[in-house]
Amino acid sequence: MAQFTVPAASKKYSVVVEAFRGVDLNNSPSNVDKSRSPEAPNMIRDQVGKVRKRTGYTTMVTAYGNAAINGIHRLAGEVLVHAGGKLYRRNIGTDGAWTLEAIGDMADARSRSFVFDEKLYLLDGSVYRVYDGTTLSAVSDNATVPTIIISRRPTGGGTAYQGLNLIGKKWTESFLGTKDATVYQLTTEGLDSDPVTAEVLNSDGEWVAKVENTDFTVDRGAGKVTFNTAPGESPVTGQDNVHITASKTREGYADTINHCTIPAVYGVGGATDRAFLSGNSDKKGTDFYSEFDDPAFFPDTNYTKIARDGGEVVGYTVLSNTLAAFLTGSADDRNVVVRTGSLNEDGEAVFRITNTIIGQDAVAPDTFCRTDKEPLFLTDRGVFAITAEELTGEKYSQERSYYIGSAIREAEDRSAASACIYGDFYAMALDGTVYLLDLQQKTYEKNSPYSSFQYECYYFPDIPARVMFTDKDGALCFGTADGKLCRFASDPDSPASYSDDGEAITAYWDTADFDGNLFFQTKSFTGVAARLAAAPVTGVKIYALVRGIWKQVYDAKSKARYLSFEYIDFGKFTFSGDQTPRTLYGKVKLKKVDKVRFRLRNDEVNEPFGLYAFGVQYKEPGTNYRR
Repeated sequence: MAQFTVPAASKKYSVVVEAFRGVDLNNSPSNVDKSRSPEAPNMIRDQVGKVRKRTGYTTMVTAYGNAAINGIHRLAGEVLVHAGGKLYRRNIGTDGAWTLEAIGDMADARSRSFVFDEKLYLLDGSVYRVYDGTTLSAVSDNATVPTIIISRRPTGGGTAYQGLNLIGKKWTESFLGTKDATVYQLTTEGLDSDPVTAEVLNSDGEWVAKVENTDFTVDRGAGKVTFNTAPGESPVTGQDNVHITASKTREGYADTINHCTIPAVYGVGGATDRAFLSGNSDKKGTDFYSEFDDPAFFPDTNYTKIARDGGEVVGYTVLSNTLAAFLTGSADDRNVVVRTGSLNEDGEAVFRITNTIIGQDAVAPDTFCRTDKEPLFLTDRGVFAITAEELTGEKYSQERSYYIGSAIREAEDRSAASACIYGDFYAMALDGTVYLLDLQQKTYEKNSPYSSFQYECYYFPDIPARVMFTDKDGALCFGTADGKLCRFASDPDSPASYSDDGEAITAYWDTADFDGNLFFQTKSFTGVAARLAAAPVTGVKIYALVRGIWKQVYDAKSKARYLSFEYIDFGKFTFSGDQTPRTLYGKVKLKKVDKVRFRLRNDEVNEPFGLYAFGVQYKEPGTNYRR
């Protein structure tokens, strides 16, 4: 009697992913962790472990003449827009519409700013300006007038007091008059034609103004002031009684400050009482700091040469009461210079270099952002951080963007990148893509062993952002090279939030390759399952990559939707009132393959898409795979 062997039934297996982290653009899909995606455009973390389609953006207003957006600045509750060669105030109407109101002129170049004593100071590499809430003006127009010398006799001498103000051309000299002297010699010859002013202390203790060509004459070439009547001796013994204020334009002085582009606010002990400026291409590697509590006064003695070999300051960060300046690459890779402010024995502020740190050089001034615990900035290798502990060490090597590092390194113009803190994300625009570092999700990555952790990452392609910023309510916004100001929708639950100026957003999540228990044996995939966030309108199409070809294997259509009379779309109508996450299952037939990659996609206009879990079922009969 013949005997037959009945083959054993292939065992069924399943793989389930219930926690989604971010993308991994560095590794091949076969090596990507199952919790990450090798490609997931326009997806973002929802709650930790869950991802969703990003909201869309709306163009709110376009600058006159489609002028490039060069900077976004804030003062109190105002948002100020630098577009082309103008500074505008952003106004919002009762209907929510944005308009731009011109305030004054700027250079057509990238701009940066800082707030000091309820005023906004702006740098565009051309003119150092200040905005007081009403008027935009050059700081030089109302620059502080220093007293450069005191206790000076009419014939000369005296004690040096303050330095000349780089941003202003006026100064005051304080004299201790003598009984009969009418001629007072200033320290400087060749005065400007601007009026010279004088004050004389009278016996009542009052300062009396004197007028040129009425009370005195001026020999500008010789720097001499001749009074019609001698001011005489001081009515208060030992106290100066004559003040003379004159002007002289010194070549290059004002431009030293006007041409700066990089600001910081720092002071002794980490206080915020001085402005530090750098980025002047004619003064490479040098920064200048203001007088105490006065960003309109930069003494000509207040500067530090902090970079050699042509290095330039790219940005600053204040950390642990120190000021760290980040430089372009130096010969010895000491690209971070750390200074500490203190008072010397005379009670004067000094800012000594206390350390230089070896590390990757920064490349983009507009990417410096401070998180709760550390500053982030862009380098040629990726987004890096520096911590307080590293300020006293020799090295910093704290990469934070490992999972998108390859994309950053392939970008063409990293120096033009712009970043902002968006909620609990670091959002950076680079070469038409917005990259996001998830500050809530930290992971140690063994392939980046010199970093304590990495942030999980996401990306939005085809976003024409030139300048990134957040609105007053925290919404993510951006400005473009052709003058558009755009705002991402801030309500992820509303279907109306899911279009880019009315156009559909293509979002999908690619899985890593599923290759079963034994990668070299054939598999037959029999089912796919997805748990989606429920929404009035939503859906998912599932594709499979088999032998290099994508094909659709499942379409959820309306199965994840619930009925909402607020968002009725009769083309996608459902009677379901279940607003809990929806589990979908579909049978598939993918036979005798070594691996499969799946894509969960939503590209419908005005449709949310939230992914909570994904699973596959397969059989592995045990036949070795052959092509």
